[in-house]
Amino acid sequence: MTFEGNKDEAERCIEIAQNAFAAGNYEKAERFLMKSERMYPTARAKDLLTVVRAAIPTGSAPKRTPPSSPSEDVRRRKTPAPQPEKREYSPEQLEAVRRINTKCKDYYEILGVSKEATDSDIKKAYKKLALQLHPDKNHAPGAAEAFKAIGNAAGVLTDPEKRKQYDVRGEEPAHTPHTHHQYYARGFESDLTAEELFNMFFGHTAFSAGGPTVYRRRAREPEQRENHAGLIQLLPIVVLILLSMMSGFFISEPVYSLTPSSKYPVPRETVTLKVPYYVKDNFHTDYQGSLRRLEMAIEEEYIVSLRHACQRERNYRDSLAWKARNFGDASQYAEANRMRMPSCEKLNKYQR
Repeated sequence: MTFEGNKDEAERCIEIAQNAFAAGNYEKAERFLMKSERMYPTARAKDLLTVVRAAIPTGSAPKRTPPSSPSEDVRRRKTPAPQPEKREYSPEQLEAVRRINTKCKDYYEILGVSKEATDSDIKKAYKKLALQLHPDKNHAPGAAEAFKAIGNAAGVLTDPEKRKQYDVRGEEPAHTPHTHHQYYARGFESDLTAEELFNMFFGHTAFSAGGPTVYRRRAREPEQRENHAGLIQLLPIVVLILLSMMSGFFISEPVYSLTPSSKYPVPRETVTLKVPYYVKDNFHTDYQGSLRRLEMAIEEEYIVSLRHACQRERNYRDSLAWKARNFGDASQYAEANRMRMPSCEKLNKYQR
């Protein structure tokens, strides 16, 4: 016999069970759902109890609360226990997981790119692998570990400073390798988790059409609301930390300059376009990054600066020609058209 007064307490038991299920404590979740059923039976508690029991791994024998009546015990024996869903995977998915978990030796090999790859190449390779290895799509054993590995690789190699350090020290032997991934991680880890990096590239709804992830999000909603309140309180501290990090970025000096100075007295030129640039006296000993990538950045910056300078020269010439035309000064108009534009000439030379 149930009483209407037990309804609120039964709802509270359901909330406790949801939080326990989200934390992975299936035994506690089952116990409170059964308590809710005894106090005030609802379809919601029955449905959740089915989901919880399906999530309990096979072979485990969690303790059950004794039934309150013989009829309940008989009904439970007649009802077949729900079997956990068997997740299938293809041989291609299994091979992709094994390649990363057992065969790859560094971050470049994980993503399948060369050490000269640009940020665009790295991001493109990560997107392709992330869609293939995400645990909600790939159910092969070790998929979660492989997914974390590609996220860590992309997070490090798309960070210029971490990539530079990884290129310099990536060949050092690992110390106390507890897992396989430390063999190629060498202590270099991304600031973002694998899921955060995935959401940054694809958004939160990449695999929201179904599967267990949807239910886990719903079960965690009450707990997430409490976490959000705590994060709001920590927001001022986070802002101060970010500002201090940004100030550290601004203090660091560039490796090169397009104009000579007392700090950058050593002249050099790029291999491809022969663009002149200047470096410090200790450039040959201190700089450990890829010289090819550095010179590609120098050439890009130089071409952009030429375009801006050329546009300014054209604007100045056009304004002189416009004034001469309006005042009817033919000689000044001809002089404006004969004006040399050195930046535009250099730009044309490089474009050819």
